[in-house]
Amino acid sequence: MAGRLVSETLTKLSQMGDVTLHEPAGDSPQAERIRRTRKQEFNFSDCIASLQTPRGPKPVLKTMMTTACERNCHYCVFRAGRAKTKRVTFSPDEMAGAFDTLQSAGKVDGLFLSSGIIKGSVTTQDKIIDTADIIRNKQRYRGYIHLKIMPGIEYDQLYRSMQLADRISVNLEAPTSERLHKLAPKKVFVEELVQMLQWAQQIRADNRHQKLASSVTQFVVGAVGDTDLELLSMSDKLYSQAKLARVYYSAFSPAPGTPFEGLPPTEAIREFRLYQSSFLLRDYRWDVEELPFLQSGNLRTDVDPKQAWADEHLLHQPIEIMQAEREQLLRIPGVGPVGADAIMRARRRGRLSELIHLKQIGIRAPRKVANYVLLDGKRPARQLKLF
Repeated sequence: MAGRLVSETLTKLSQMGDVTLHEPAGDSPQAERIRRTRKQEFNFSDCIASLQTPRGPKPVLKTMMTTACERNCHYCVFRAGRAKTKRVTFSPDEMAGAFDTLQSAGKVDGLFLSSGIIKGSVTTQDKIIDTADIIRNKQRYRGYIHLKIMPGIEYDQLYRSMQLADRISVNLEAPTSERLHKLAPKKVFVEELVQMLQWAQQIRADNRHQKLASSVTQFVVGAVGDTDLELLSMSDKLYSQAKLARVYYSAFSPAPGTPFEGLPPTEAIREFRLYQSSFLLRDYRWDVEELPFLQSGNLRTDVDPKQAWADEHLLHQPIEIMQAEREQLLRIPGVGPVGADAIMRARRRGRLSELIHLKQIGIRAPRKVANYVLLDGKRPARQLKLF
């Protein structure tokens, strides 16, 4: 009997297919997008994604409690009333049982659990929490869990979700209230979404002795006229004020049977430039004002933002490698945190006066660096052969 129930649950998973194709969950979202492709027929393994998680690379069950939804987000394949969407729903026991079967068989070692909204956000979040509670406390699973937070849930539900999960997602979808209204008219930007991220940071601050989930969010890029300046300004606020672990950017792709089906898709390169800029804000401590925006409020797509900034500021005022502070070194295209540390160690031992010296200490693209630096007071000889 139990075997038949498990088989039926796995069959339901196969009916859901790749339901979270457009919702990144790991720490390498661009690679994740490339790996996940649409198929005409599915089995339960299509809900398993190879993700780079905060606990390392893992095969993760990436699925939903239900593909039914009472919200009418204009871009979403699960929106209320869309006839082409197959509606599949799991109980907490079913979902936890399916996960336990796959995890015991070595098929997965992690869970990303989202959901459409049925009977309100509070009821839906309870089902997500109940599922995670079974997995943690009955099945004794101690591995990676990432839970989606429904808009406008109660404070105690958010707290409990953070106790059970390693990571939570509160997806803003848009950078302002006006943009969100055009994208998802039934969602409320501040009270339902931004407040969840603020609460999450407050919960972590008030319970430092507990191991609580980190927070992430996602924006849908390009469907409603949002600019890169708007998206990155909000991202910067979330990094500094809500202490987000990361921000995801999902290039808009029109879905048949939705109000936005006739809109053009957003180019993948725009999404990529947003990620590059976001990392400059989060990891390199740049200010939003320093990013090289065009008059349109968007970034150039023909060159990465760090190089665009360097072309404007460093071509005529190059950085002296032998004297620069670490922060200055990180402004040089081709030099990241590892490279900056290597330069600082190497110059304590001797002079860095040629491009070959940079290559020897691990700078992978010394010719890219050459345009923006002085080596021992001189412009490097860019014609020097390094190989």
